[in-house]
Amino acid sequence: MKLSITALALALSLSSSHAFTPPPVSSSLSSSSTSNNRYETLISMNIPAPTASGGATPEEIQAAANNEPPPSSFFELQRASVRAAQSAINDGKTLLEVEFPPLPAQVLDMDDVSAYDVAKANVNLALDFARSFVSTDEIEGDVAVMLPDESECNIMLEDLKLEPKPYPGVILTSLRKGEEGDTRMFKPENLFIGLMGRGSGGTVKPIEGVGMYVIVVASAQELPDVEELYEQIKIPTTDGGKEPVIVFYNLKLDVLRGDLGAPAFPGKDFQDRFLSLVKPVYYLRTRQYSRSVSQPPFIINFQGCIFRSYPGHFQTLLDTGTGRYRKVVGNDLRPALGEFKEQLTDALREEGAIAKKEEEGALFGFLRTGYKTTTWWEEEREDASLEWRT
Repeated sequence: MKLSITALALALSLSSSHAFTPPPVSSSLSSSSTSNNRYETLISMNIPAPTASGGATPEEIQAAANNEPPPSSFFELQRASVRAAQSAINDGKTLLEVEFPPLPAQVLDMDDVSAYDVAKANVNLALDFARSFVSTDEIEGDVAVMLPDESECNIMLEDLKLEPKPYPGVILTSLRKGEEGDTRMFKPENLFIGLMGRGSGGTVKPIEGVGMYVIVVASAQELPDVEELYEQIKIPTTDGGKEPVIVFYNLKLDVLRGDLGAPAFPGKDFQDRFLSLVKPVYYLRTRQYSRSVSQPPFIINFQGCIFRSYPGHFQTLLDTGTGRYRKVVGNDLRPALGEFKEQLTDALREEGAIAKKEEEGALFGFLRTGYKTTTWWEEEREDASLEWRT
């Protein structure tokens, strides 16, 4: 289904300050501190982000990234995500995650917006992201935006009316490729291999002359293909060239990790062996919660986001209900979702919007949070890297 005219009109007419804010929720939350702690963007204050090329020290760059606010528009987002990825590549990182809502929150919540509409938006955003790395110091060669298989790639090229090389130095292609001369649109062997979640059967090959691979629209069953690609390109070249970079672009890796270990999916060791190596360089995830209270209105709805722009830390941000966020705390380690929710709740306690822990009681607090507040991949695992949390 194509994105409706109504959805497109809304996407274009949205105020930039609300582009990445979840839809408003009714809440009794009101505090004088909210108006005094508005989280202003660097652009609204007309202050450019410090860069090494501009003479900024690493400490100044780190401090600015630690306090960088979420983007107020897709234009600002693209600039910020490219800048974060460039910083990580310059620090020697080659497995990067870029994650953010690909459409405004109001559009994503529409009933007539399909998963394919979201996929097309992600491909367009990934192509723009890729163009920013063509002929740059960080990347040697072209940039390939890769869908899981050839049939998906062909459909996307047709729907978006694009050529396989839509821009100079940018290729839109697929991870899995058939043998030369195989023109079949549907390849049942690929379907069988994919359902097993155990690799591509040798159909994944690096592309000569490509220095960055941007992976889009891949499922948990197709992630082993990315690992297979990584194993083929990770050996440093002997001529002093740069190791190619792989970017996991809006794949919702946190959701895909939840499928690991299920029948016909990669095992949980895939997180320890490979996904834990992926560095979140630009990460924006919004969450909404509800909490019951003993006084009217009896239900408080609140929302916030985890935000990170490399080399900054992970920020826990509370939505003030005005289209802006207030920073609650900075985390050197990415907080688990249970920890993130508790950080937002503590901020509401400080503002007096909900009862303090001692007033609520230990038993009632335990019943709210439960015994376990982390998923299995968020726990410390002996064989896993901490790259995905730092």
